[in-house]
Amino acid sequence: MSATKHHTHIDSPYGTLTLVATAGVLSGVYMTDQRHRPPEEFFGDRDPGPFAEATRQLDAYFAADLTEFDLPLRLDGTPFQRSVWDALLTIPYGETRTYGELAEALGNPSASRAVGLANGKNPISVIVPCHRVIGANGNLTGYGGGLPRKQRLLDFERGTGTAALF
Repeated sequence: MSATKHHTHIDSPYGTLTLVATAGVLSGVYMTDQRHRPPEEFFGDRDPGPFAEATRQLDAYFAADLTEFDLPLRLDGTPFQRSVWDALLTIPYGETRTYGELAEALGNPSASRAVGLANGKNPISVIVPCHRVIGANGNLTGYGGGLPRKQRLLDFERGTGTAALF
């Protein structure tokens, strides 16, 4: 038997975000048209109840009043994916890491491609900052929410852009 899921939608400067909770714990933050976004029926019943604190913290982040989230998260994936997503949580606000640096931090320097694939399937965008991962040459590479959003998130965190509406 699967755990109960609920979802809600919130507005953000990057478009509508769909927040998903599994058994009352945040398990998804999806952008509109995000690659690897599950079908809508996967999100369960619409209920804003489980999302008050996540919404408050996301609003504070987008207002540039919060640089580190403090929320319980449910990251459902393979053990390797979860290790990559945990590593993403260690990248400080306004900084970036390469896929190779993450692979090395995980003890497998030849796994940068696998790190990239796991990064792309991150179910909790923004809060688990997959947007902070760049290519070895410093260029932006794939982002499930689209490269324009990735660039805007990085510029916003570096203080060189705003969180103006997408």
